[in-house]
Amino acid sequence: MAEVQTPEVQAPVAPAAGKKGPATHEQKQKRRKLIRRCITLVVVAAVAIGGWYLLKKFVFKDNEDTIGEPMTQTVFRGSIQSTVTGMGNARAKNSAVVTPDAGYTVLELFVNEGDTVEEGQLLYNLDDSAAQEAVQSAQTNVLKAQEAVDDLNRELEKLYEDVANLNITAPHAGKLSGVKTGVGAIKVGDDLGEGTVIATIINDTKLRLHLYYSWAYEGQIQVGQQAKVSVPSAMADYPATVEQVNYVRRIVPEGSVTFEVVFVMDNPGTLTEGVTASATLTGVDGSPVYPYENGTLEYFETTELTAKVAGPVEYVNLMNYAAVEAGQSLVKLGDKEQQAKIASKRTSIREQQKSVDDALEALEEAQKKLDNYHAVSPIAGRILSLGGLAIGQEVSSGAQIQIADTSTMMIDISIDERNVGFVSTGMGVDIQDMMGNYYYGTVETVALTAKSENGVASFPATVVVDNPEGNLMSGSYVDYTFIASQSDGCLVVPIQAVKNVSLAHLQSNEGDMMGGMDDTSGMLPVDDTVTLPQDDSQAGGDLSLPVDDSQVGDDVSTPEDGVQVDGVAVLPEDSITVLPAGDTLDDGSVVIPEDAIPEAIAISRPVGGMVIMGGSSMGPSAFAGKGDTATVCFVKGEDTEGRGIEPDPSWEMPEGFFAVLVETGLNDESNVEIKSGLMEGDEVFIGYMTNSAWG
Repeated sequence: MAEVQTPEVQAPVAPAAGKKGPATHEQKQKRRKLIRRCITLVVVAAVAIGGWYLLKKFVFKDNEDTIGEPMTQTVFRGSIQSTVTGMGNARAKNSAVVTPDAGYTVLELFVNEGDTVEEGQLLYNLDDSAAQEAVQSAQTNVLKAQEAVDDLNRELEKLYEDVANLNITAPHAGKLSGVKTGVGAIKVGDDLGEGTVIATIINDTKLRLHLYYSWAYEGQIQVGQQAKVSVPSAMADYPATVEQVNYVRRIVPEGSVTFEVVFVMDNPGTLTEGVTASATLTGVDGSPVYPYENGTLEYFETTELTAKVAGPVEYVNLMNYAAVEAGQSLVKLGDKEQQAKIASKRTSIREQQKSVDDALEALEEAQKKLDNYHAVSPIAGRILSLGGLAIGQEVSSGAQIQIADTSTMMIDISIDERNVGFVSTGMGVDIQDMMGNYYYGTVETVALTAKSENGVASFPATVVVDNPEGNLMSGSYVDYTFIASQSDGCLVVPIQAVKNVSLAHLQSNEGDMMGGMDDTSGMLPVDDTVTLPQDDSQAGGDLSLPVDDSQVGDDVSTPEDGVQVDGVAVLPEDSITVLPAGDTLDDGSVVIPEDAIPEAIAISRPVGGMVIMGGSSMGPSAFAGKGDTATVCFVKGEDTEGRGIEPDPSWEMPEGFFAVLVETGLNDESNVEIKSGLMEGDEVFIGYMTNSAWG
């Protein structure tokens, strides 16, 4: 077993009188804590003193000490552009949707999403058995309806013929024969029945003769060949012409085969039908050619007239042996019911035609449905979506195949009413999609009517973009930028140099248009003369005012206050009058040379015989109404040319500068166009240079 030793404890030795013993551990720890606390207090005090110094130096010191030195920029000539930016939505310029009928099975599918198709390319085949039956049924209905219309039209034509047949005319020239006389004669008022024989018309000016010749003369007799007709009873020969050669086969008792020849001859006026005659021809060898036998003469034309429609007789012109001309009216019948039948038939045709139209429309619809079972692409483009179509599956409701020609895209944009005046068709547009791809487009259309939303008016426009690679996707959003307007060779200043300020201090409270200005700023005693500065906005010229103080506040010429008569301005008290260049006031009060001021000069005549004047260089807002604002620039130097206006302390214009009213034009992100008020080389205030980032 190990031996355990117990330490021996000795009592501490007391220090000698008058001396400190060595510090204990507890005393050393207390001294260290005290030293650390002192150091901490010293550091905190130093930081507080430094912070107070910095605050006093950079925060609590006077404003003039913290602003720093004013910075300037020289007015220069350059170019400036005004751009319009925004976001638009891209879509294909040409797109189409094919919608198959729901509930039918897809037998074949020939395309996939993303495929490129041509116009007319087959897309799919569906089970079309029901659609085929529907088309056939519709075709049958169309045929039946059309046949009914055709029947009605034929009936209507027959009615028109009946109306025409109420006037019975001679079909050809000739003589009347067989006209009934006496008891059976046709008289006005008789009710003539359909088919009633009226008379016979005989054309006996010519006679026709039919003879037969042996086939041995085949080919030797020609139409138009001259012949000689012999009439034994008249013991005379008459010239004739071959009218017809008919190669029929007539067998005569002797066993010979003959063919027919028809002759035509003029009637000398003494021959009648039924007279025996013969005809002689000359063969190719010069020998005479005789017929097999004689024939009998016939009248050239014989026609029996009958009434083709029933009706009451209204006119009769009939007499046996009377000569008539072709088309001559012989009998006229009254219309009993033909017109009423015609009107009724027309109504039936219109009603039946509607049935045809309805049947055709149904057929067209059925054909469309059938075509939809074998749909083709209506345009060339890409398949954007198949709408869930799959082989062997039924078409779901609302399924659509979407096709778009993405080679040309359209972007719908809106142009703010402030910029629409700068936009025209054909203008170039820079496009960037959300993937960072860049495109170039042109403005194709700009609407003439604005759309208003939330109190803001904008004009819809479209931009066309070539997209041959198809990178710009339909339905995607893009950013667009285009140059709305551009000004070259204009005066340009930084945008920081242009300030909008209030002109309230320049408004008159007691009849003085520019009350608040000192007596010498912009004001001239009566009868003083001022020479206008030679700058871009004003040419030299004198402004003279009358000496007579009594005219102050009165009319310089004659008429009512505030009007112009015959080009002469009236300057009443507290007024502002704008005089066109070249006008002259009576009494020598104001003389403005023709080329003194290109636009106009504003003149006020307040109480006290003082005049305030300002040229067009002061800009359009130089003398705006009370509470209006104006645009100014602070120009470095002294106003030796009288361009400045009295500033207001609220403008915080730095020392060594004077305020000039300016008219601005275009602006971009950093610069502004100055149209009037400044001159090239002017130094304008743009801000302060501070001593540190705290300024």
